[in-house]
Amino acid sequence: MIEIEKLSEKLIELACSFSASDIHIVPKKKKAVIQFRIDDDIKEIFHLPKAICERLISHFKFMAQMDIGEKRRPQNGAYSFHTIYGEVHLRLSTLPTVFDESLVIRILLEQSIQSPEKLSLFPSESKKMLSFLKHSHGLLILTGPTGSGKTTTLYSLLHYAKKHFKRNIITLEDPVETKSDEMLQVQINEKAGITYANGLKAILRHDPDVIMVGEIRDHETARIAVRAGLSGHLVLTTMHTRDAKGAIYRLLEFGVTFSEIEQTLIAVAAQRLVHLICPFCKGNCPPYCKKLKEIRRIGVYELLYGKNLTAAIREAKGEEQSELDYMKLKDVIKKGIALGYLYPDIYDRWVFEYE
Repeated sequence: MIEIEKLSEKLIELACSFSASDIHIVPKKKKAVIQFRIDDDIKEIFHLPKAICERLISHFKFMAQMDIGEKRRPQNGAYSFHTIYGEVHLRLSTLPTVFDESLVIRILLEQSIQSPEKLSLFPSESKKMLSFLKHSHGLLILTGPTGSGKTTTLYSLLHYAKKHFKRNIITLEDPVETKSDEMLQVQINEKAGITYANGLKAILRHDPDVIMVGEIRDHETARIAVRAGLSGHLVLTTMHTRDAKGAIYRLLEFGVTFSEIEQTLIAVAAQRLVHLICPFCKGNCPPYCKKLKEIRRIGVYELLYGKNLTAAIREAKGEEQSELDYMKLKDVIKKGIALGYLYPDIYDRWVFEYE
């Protein structure tokens, strides 16, 4: 048991050394494979005998207070672990497969908050997002797929608002990925009745200036977030949409009216994390090259605000509009490729075009 415990600790620390976001323990017919997700890529690290793999998964499940004897149903769990890289929060998910139980561990390493100026490939985008924080009330939405850096951007903006504008900031998250002394942070706990909707109602009575909602994912949360924006609070939140315009249609799906959108929505930023070209490697870097780099990926943003946001809302109403004039994600990525910062295949990965 001690050997399995040491193996689990070494596995987590190895993943942290590569700044991996996930550990995959994948069962095969005669063995098991350990894989790390490093940036956007899945890298095979080593193989394990099936017997050791089963004991390793059982150990992780025990640490996360999951049912060790249950292997026929998917399970979720979480626990924190102290490494040489700092405190790490682990979220575990098991899935029964035809060969055996598979386990994926999401690694949430507490990191220092980055300056907003260092987040974007182009400084003008960072400056524009910082200007949105001057508003005393309204709604600022970040969109993008899982792992696109939305939470990192939000925390960077929140720390800037705290430092420069002395705002009282409260966050509502699931889970709290980055603990900070600069703001009040509330963890979603559905068993205790703290859902996004209930938590947001309680936060509104706690005299905040700025509220960060981890994600708008249902009708009630959307309505309360909009109401908070209308009643004198600046609300920062995220959504899963393909582009900036998609946030308008998503709010409409959640029952928010056009009038409320026009009165509260300050801006929408669609975000992607993209690989910077490596001056030493041809093509994608191997894991050990990535390990040595301080900055491997950086954000690109599609910002919809001002006259273009007004035009996009009118377009959603069905009113005839001329083509919107702002830098879309495809334009920002094209610019990065043309200037030699980004790999050309990034365009095909993140841009959807239809003939």
